[in-house]
Amino acid sequence: MTQNATPKQRRTVEQIPDRSGLVSVVTGASSGLGLATARALARRGGRVILAVRDEERGRRAVAEITAAEPGADLEVRRLDLADLDSVRAFSDALHADRSRLDLLVDNAGVMAPPRSAGAQGHELQFASNHLGHFALTGLLLDLPAEGRDPRVVTVTSVNHPKAHLDFDDLNGERAYKPMVFHDRSKLANTVFGHELHRRLAASGSPVHSVLAHPGHTATNLQTSAPTGLVKLLFGRVLLPLAQRPDAGALPQLYAATGPDVRGGELIGPDGRGKLRGGPARVALAPAATDAETGRRLWEVSERLTGVRFSFPAPV
Repeated sequence: MTQNATPKQRRTVEQIPDRSGLVSVVTGASSGLGLATARALARRGGRVILAVRDEERGRRAVAEITAAEPGADLEVRRLDLADLDSVRAFSDALHADRSRLDLLVDNAGVMAPPRSAGAQGHELQFASNHLGHFALTGLLLDLPAEGRDPRVVTVTSVNHPKAHLDFDDLNGERAYKPMVFHDRSKLANTVFGHELHRRLAASGSPVHSVLAHPGHTATNLQTSAPTGLVKLLFGRVLLPLAQRPDAGALPQLYAATGPDVRGGELIGPDGRGKLRGGPARVALAPAATDAETGRRLWEVSERLTGVRFSFPAPV
């Protein structure tokens, strides 16, 4: 999956560099994009920790991967990103095991549910898609410091440019619209990923923060949480136009493993509307790179999660 490869070449997992000896954590790895990402990394020889809310579904995912890839090095660990206590427990367990970590793929998410809250009372999409990943990344950031080309990949959405962050109503208490708040959470992912890049670079850290989006990809995200017209639109009307997860995962796999990828970049499909196709560098929304927006979201996220980042020193 090199930048100058033909589209056909860019669509093959075999273009991923060898991952032998490297350890990855993939959130939401029991289905969809996360499962496709875990399968591809394991296929190239890496050890993959599937961070999942439902451990039984995680074990079924492991069985599915190992049926095609006997000997794949996989492990299931529970992680509920909407519960900051679960995030801390996941981090504590990895540290207690003295695990190394070369790659963190912040992939998991929920899409357009009726208004509800996570364990700490934050609006569910903001809690699961952004706050949980912010906390997880901050708590694990010391582990990749000595990895081989260590990276954090934050998965956002092609819709992030349509959103704006309303810092006065992050919980949707004034006006909640499911898709509006989904797009806001994905803009928050994008702002976070870019601000993380800025801070890592300023500290001289060896860790790179890269962003990716899958374009329009068919996963159970479109049908498991949405209701009404949103479920009809994404789960039925637009479904025939969507990529399969193995294709949709290629941008985040390229962001995670591409030898020419640089921190702060967004990788997405190269087709019309950036909805389908092989991985390529695509433009970030202006709000995603705005320094003041990044600073403000960072400070709010630290306050809401209680997690403060300690940036690794250069190796």
